[in-house]
Amino acid sequence: MEASTMSALRTLFGNRLQENVPLSGYTAARIGGPADALVLIHSVDELAQSAEELWEMKVPFILLGSGSNVLVSNKGVRGVVIINRARLVKFNSKLEPPTVHAESGATPNDIAQRAERLGLAGIEWAASIPGTLGGAIYGNAGAFDGDIAGNLVSLELVHRQDGRQVWPVSKMDYEYRSSVLKREHAPVVILSAELALRHGDSKTIRARMEQISEQRHKNQPQGASMGSMFKNPAGEKAGRLIEQAGLKGKRIGNAEISSQHANFFISNGKTRSEDMKALLELAQKAVQDKFGIQLEPEIEIIGEW
Repeated sequence: MEASTMSALRTLFGNRLQENVPLSGYTAARIGGPADALVLIHSVDELAQSAEELWEMKVPFILLGSGSNVLVSNKGVRGVVIINRARLVKFNSKLEPPTVHAESGATPNDIAQRAERLGLAGIEWAASIPGTLGGAIYGNAGAFDGDIAGNLVSLELVHRQDGRQVWPVSKMDYEYRSSVLKREHAPVVILSAELALRHGDSKTIRARMEQISEQRHKNQPQGASMGSMFKNPAGEKAGRLIEQAGLKGKRIGNAEISSQHANFFISNGKTRSEDMKALLELAQKAVQDKFGIQLEPEIEIIGEW
C-alpha cells in the first residue's frame, strides 16, 4: 500500500488501525497472511461509515466476521480488512410472528440460543453452526432442513452507489447456498437483519437444538477448518463423491481431507494456503474425472495469490 494511503488511513481510524496483521488469527482455519491494514468495528453505524469512507478513498477492503468459509492466501490481503464485531440482538416477542433484529456480526448460533431461552422457535437449525449473521445472509447458510432464507424478513445494507437501504427478503433472490449478492459480487456491506421466529416450548426447542448439536459433533470433524468446502451437487453429497474418488484422508503438506467427513478439509497447524488450495483443486479434478461432476466451492478464496 502506498505511504500516502496508509497515512490517510491512520488519520481516518486513529489508534484503531492495525498494520501488517497476520490474518491466521482471524480465520477459522487458522490460515492467512498479513493484511496491510486491519480495523475492528463494534456497531452498524461504524461499519457503514467505514465502508463509505473507504469507498470514497478508493481503498479496497474486505469484511470478515468469524472467518469461517474463507481461505485467505498466505501472501495476505492488500488494502483494509474490517473485522465485524457489531453484535447487538433485540427480540420482539409481542409481534406475531415474533421477530429478532440482529446486527450482522452476531452469530446465528447465539441468536438460536437466546431465542430458546425466550421460548422462540424456528431457528434451531443454526445451533452450533460457525459464522456470523452477515455471512449467513450473504451465502444463504443452512443446515438440518433450515436456512437463513426461511427466517429472513428484511436486511439493512449499505451500497457503494446508493447508500443505506432496506431490502425485503425477496430481493435477495435466494438459491441453495447462494444469493444475488454472492452471485453478482455486489458492492454492498450487510449491516443488520430482521428474522421471523415463532412461539414454542423452551424444553422442546432445547431438545431439538441439543439433537442438532449432537449430530453435528458426531458427523463433522473437530479441528481447524473452513466448514463445508463444496456445495452439494443436485441429488448428491460432495463428501460422498470425494470419498468415492479415493481422497478421504489425503494430505498435501499440513492440509488434509478429513477421514471422518470428506467435505471438510482440516488445517493441521502451520498449513500453507497454497497446499489447501491445491487439495481443493485435486478434489475437484478427481470428482470431475470419476463422475463428470464439477464441484463448486462453498468457501470464498481471498487475498493475493
